[in-house]
Amino acid sequence: MSIGTDIYYAAELLAKGEVVAIPTETVYGLAGNAFNKLAVAKIFEIKNRPKFNPLIVHIKNLDYIHQIATNIDDRLLKLLKHFSPGPLTVLVEKKDIIPDIVTAGSPRVAVRIPNHPLTLKLLSLLDFPVAAPSANPFQYISPTSALQVAEQLGNKIPYILDGGKCTIGIESTIVGIEDDSVIVYRLGGLELEEIEKMVGKVGVKDQYQSDKDVQTPGQLKKHYAPKKPLLIGKSEELVSRYSDKKIAILTFGNASSYFRDADVRVYNLSETADLREAAANLFETLYQIDQSDVDLIIADLLPDEGLGRAINDKLKRAGAE
Repeated sequence: MSIGTDIYYAAELLAKGEVVAIPTETVYGLAGNAFNKLAVAKIFEIKNRPKFNPLIVHIKNLDYIHQIATNIDDRLLKLLKHFSPGPLTVLVEKKDIIPDIVTAGSPRVAVRIPNHPLTLKLLSLLDFPVAAPSANPFQYISPTSALQVAEQLGNKIPYILDGGKCTIGIESTIVGIEDDSVIVYRLGGLELEEIEKMVGKVGVKDQYQSDKDVQTPGQLKKHYAPKKPLLIGKSEELVSRYSDKKIAILTFGNASSYFRDADVRVYNLSETADLREAAANLFETLYQIDQSDVDLIIADLLPDEGLGRAINDKLKRAGAE
């Protein structure tokens, strides 16, 4: 396994059916030729990801979506035109060229255009799109740097394309159509409010699905989870309850001032209460805590607005049993 910035080498590996880690603005992805069933099967194997959990297909530009999808709702096209490249994924009717393994047998495929210069250049070299879930073992914390990918996947992949730290830091928002209404299937790096400015009121799908009901990535109850136990609640009360443990507090804004005299380690996602900064720091901070010697992570939920909704969703899944 090697790490570098050689898009031509990455393209060569992908064309041979290999799997390569790629940077995006959200998190690092584990990419394979979306038209190649064997390459896609490798992705599932490397991640130990169940086959019922579909993948997102990454494309080079908006025009390309018509090569892999059909009957695309005008509202989804409007969103794509406005927010792409960016942290928006749309769920659309797939063409037969997309193998069923990519969509877990669903007639719909999740598609997005990543907003990262290195990966966009890489995609421009390819005559196929790439299927790419996050580049981590199934259910573990998503990686936001090449080093985290290397530490998590080791020698399971031949190459990591290093594009620096991910700027958004949480997965894309997934949007589709149900009963002629715009539905958000996964809260992510594009705020609900921004989507509603473009298409009016949208629904949010019940976010916790059983295995048989998964329609898009990110719907399983347990996800993004550190190895250390993570509890969500009133952190002051939880610290008192678990005073015999080494505790890490994951907080936001001014909340951490309470713990200055307590025997805990405080990790603040954003001291200035900036939700974008908090999102960018979330997975990196969880990963850092998970490498430490603490016994327990206690997290405060953030304001339930803007990116706070998506961050809270990730925290709840990270703490799920």
